[in-house]
Amino acid sequence: MVYKRFYLNLVIRIVLMSVTSLAFFLVWFRFPNYSLIAIIGGAFLIQILLLVNYISRINHKLEQFFLIYLSGDLATSSSRKDKKDEFSPMYQYFDEINAKLEKTRIENEIQNNYFRTIVDQTAVGLISFHPDGTVEFFNDTVKKIFGINVLRNLYKLNRYKEGLAETLLELKSNDQTLVSIIQNGELFQLATKKVMFKAGDKLLHLVSFQNIKPELDEKELESWQKLIRVLTHEIMNSMTPIITLVTTISRQYKNKEDGSLKKPGDVTGQVIDKTIKGLELIETRGQGLIHFVQNYREVTRLPKPEFRLINVRDMFSGILLLFEEQFTKSGIICTLDCHPSLFINGDIKLLEQVFINLVKNAAEALDETPEPAIAITAQTQNNQTVIEVIDNGKGIPQDLLENIFVPFFTTKQQGSGIGLSLSRQIIRLHGGTMNVQSEPGTRTLFTIKL
Repeated sequence: MVYKRFYLNLVIRIVLMSVTSLAFFLVWFRFPNYSLIAIIGGAFLIQILLLVNYISRINHKLEQFFLIYLSGDLATSSSRKDKKDEFSPMYQYFDEINAKLEKTRIENEIQNNYFRTIVDQTAVGLISFHPDGTVEFFNDTVKKIFGINVLRNLYKLNRYKEGLAETLLELKSNDQTLVSIIQNGELFQLATKKVMFKAGDKLLHLVSFQNIKPELDEKELESWQKLIRVLTHEIMNSMTPIITLVTTISRQYKNKEDGSLKKPGDVTGQVIDKTIKGLELIETRGQGLIHFVQNYREVTRLPKPEFRLINVRDMFSGILLLFEEQFTKSGIICTLDCHPSLFINGDIKLLEQVFINLVKNAAEALDETPEPAIAITAQTQNNQTVIEVIDNGKGIPQDLLENIFVPFFTTKQQGSGIGLSLSRQIIRLHGGTMNVQSEPGTRTLFTIKL
């Protein structure tokens, strides 16, 4: 920047001082006149003082200028503008900068308000807090869930569920958990997830809460409806022929004319034979119904797992040995991809039951498959053990996928429909998940995460 007025003042003062000093030495050496020397010397000193005063005033102006802009007092800065001021252009430039900064600040404020509105209106509760539990931010959904307006420290949440604050603090980044709380007599089942991030030099924790109780209730109702349909179907299949047989047998012992009972002498051996056969069929169907009920009890009475370390490769090697002869006869190629040092914590008997069932189902699905194959893989991903059982059999139709884990649902003529339901329950008892993907005619993939 070039401030002409400032430089002009400075140059004039330096020139005058130079002329005065030259006149002083000229008079001193050429025309020694003490009165004139004193006058010129006094003028020189006055010029020095005026220069010092001018520089001091300039410094004061600059100091005031920066103090004004540091304080953000734009009104004061505007009142300082003066056409005669040496630094009036600086005020003008800084005012333009301030105008742009103010515009940016307003735009940022609008954007922040926009995002804050979105965060407040979302159905997901959000709490941001420091590692010591000091709350940085929480949205309106958290206020509604917990019925609070002020939350300065995370430990206040312990009023609503004992140990909740500690649970949230101990969660690792990207960990998820399900939290149940009762607020004003209403049950909230909160799917909770945590992430950690840095904001400047601060480490912040962000926890999200989503009330999934309505979805769980809907799924629970849907599951009950499916279960009741299966139970009703199975019971009706057993009871209908029993009722028909009872009706048929009773008619054999009644007169067609008036419905009265026949005399013992009128009952023929043929009628007695039909009665015995009918009773045998009733017994068979009754035993089938009892077996069905026993299977139901088996589904609902799983033993508590006895946890211990299990070598995954050794477990599968033992399971595949059971199927070796069947695989040889059927021409099934089975591969196992698992590191010898992979271990899991679980109940060996229950887990073997799960994987025997999956391998058996895979083998049965390979009937009439040109090149039947089963692949088993086990590996560690994101601190979880992921086990996959894959076959290239006929697969499962998409419209049946959602039903295969429903108790007693089966697509097999001789199947009980409890194998996959039991398997999923066992995996859940181990804190894991079990899912299926299928492309009919290409492959079926069961994935277990522990």
